[in-house]
Amino acid sequence: MTVQPPRAAADGGGAGTDDPFALPGARDAAPTYDPPGPLTPSSPFPTSSLPVSSTPSTPSIPTATSTPTAPTAPGASTENASNRFLAKAALVTIALSIAGALLGLGRDQALAHLFGADSATDAFLVAWTLPEFAATLLIEDGLAFVLVPAFSMAVARRAQGAVGDPVRALVAATLPRLTLAVTAVAALLIAGAPYLVEALAPGLPDPRLAVDCTRLTATCVFTFGLAGYCSAALRAHRRFVAPAAIYVAYNTGIITAMFVLGSRWGVRAAALGVAAGGALMVVAQAPSLWRQLRRHEVTADGAADAQARPMDLALISTVLLFALCRQSQVLIERFLASSLPAGAISHLNYAQKVAQMPMVLSLMLCTVTFPVVAQAMAEGDTERARVRVERDLALVSCTVLLGTAAVVACAPQMIQLLFQRGAFTAQDTAATAAVMRVYAVGLLGHTLVGALVRSYFSSGRPTWYPLFAMTAGIVATSWIGALAVGSWGVCGIAAANAGGVTLSALLLLCGMGPRSVPIRTRQVVAELGKPVRAALVAGAVGAFCASRAGSPLVGLLLGGTVVTVVFAVLAWALGVQALAPVLRSLKRRLPHVRFR
Repeated sequence: MTVQPPRAAADGGGAGTDDPFALPGARDAAPTYDPPGPLTPSSPFPTSSLPVSSTPSTPSIPTATSTPTAPTAPGASTENASNRFLAKAALVTIALSIAGALLGLGRDQALAHLFGADSATDAFLVAWTLPEFAATLLIEDGLAFVLVPAFSMAVARRAQGAVGDPVRALVAATLPRLTLAVTAVAALLIAGAPYLVEALAPGLPDPRLAVDCTRLTATCVFTFGLAGYCSAALRAHRRFVAPAAIYVAYNTGIITAMFVLGSRWGVRAAALGVAAGGALMVVAQAPSLWRQLRRHEVTADGAADAQARPMDLALISTVLLFALCRQSQVLIERFLASSLPAGAISHLNYAQKVAQMPMVLSLMLCTVTFPVVAQAMAEGDTERARVRVERDLALVSCTVLLGTAAVVACAPQMIQLLFQRGAFTAQDTAATAAVMRVYAVGLLGHTLVGALVRSYFSSGRPTWYPLFAMTAGIVATSWIGALAVGSWGVCGIAAANAGGVTLSALLLLCGMGPRSVPIRTRQVVAELGKPVRAALVAGAVGAFCASRAGSPLVGLLLGGTVVTVVFAVLAWALGVQALAPVLRSLKRRLPHVRFR
């Protein structure tokens, strides 16, 4: 078997047509296509690109005096092609996600600058609950956990020469039903907006503004449903550029609407921007998906023979209920904060958006490797899936803990630089920074939940355990929040969030086994303890240094630098495995330098 290089655009396929990071050989193929063999248990990332490989690959360079080496095995060629693809896909996904996150910060900055933190922004943020729920259910977790394995299987059947086109058959069987369902739900939410606002935030002084905003944001149920469907299908085809760009388009629509219509419509302009941004999400992906569906020509007889495997209703139920339960933390926060003074919901929102950026960026790796784990589980190669999941957990945990230390150390400086202008006052900065530091305590828990739940659903089989773990965390959040909000206010709500999600993460970690990818839980927990200790020390030292600076910019730069250096030194001293590939890469480049 040989792996062909990517074909040019004129060739009618390959990476050159719509995605510069398409996997060589992963394009839609004719029935004579010889599919790539499975990846070996070693990391699919090359050590020169991303620090997740455990064994460095040293190529043999023939010289005049060297002994001739045996020809490279076809399997090694396939693995190298897959390595390069996954590294590039991860890099482009992270780059576009950073761009989307920066635009998200710009969106929140524009909201704070134009409208401040008062009852009007509280009303909009109640309506913002719908996009938050819809993104989790239809784009990030729910649909992805169901559709990525389903489309991956259909793509594999197409490559193996199945009669007709299994991918088109799957689209024909699922897309019309999904469209009808999300249309009906959106219409129901628009009609029932007054009752929804009353249930979400009964303490709002003027619910009419929240009702108007909710009716506008409810349209995202329809657009997010289509966007999530396109994202899952494209990722299964190993196309990551368009799905990674959707939040760039989304936030661009919201920011534009606020500045163009804000003076006339007030905060309703932000809600209109949500509706426009959701439509842009679909527009950004539809052409790429359409090209994927058109590439495989199907005869009339073949089209009639192609049959989509029915979607498992139990799997859909478990995935959607888990996603609903996970996102219900936002409902608890908004409900408890609605009875606090005006601006409490806004402080929670701004703090959460900034604090969760390390988590969002670290989970991008899991977004790219989720199809790899799903493929391994479908082939029965649990060892390859275990190695991939364990390395993902080590890397994302190390990344998010470094970000957590930086958030704790530099929270006041971050909020002051990002938001303190216009209607956003110094009092708002102090309140938001305090909440953000408490939120940061739960970032590791949020990251582990996002990474571990993919392992439970990667096999495409229904399991109720993730829902049980998330329900236990939600119950803990509710009780802690109800007890703490009276004494600690918004900080008590943030503490409840951190405690509840940490409980869910521990339950998911302890439950890994026959019902998911069977990782070595004790070794994983022992490894997690090392970057946790490094983050605690780095956060404390960084906070001390940042507080001594005279300006917020100097404080942020000083605190961030100190956190990074202290964390890296301690992680190296403690032997954090996620840093081992980096040290090996440096050792190859600097052979005269001695490492541990």
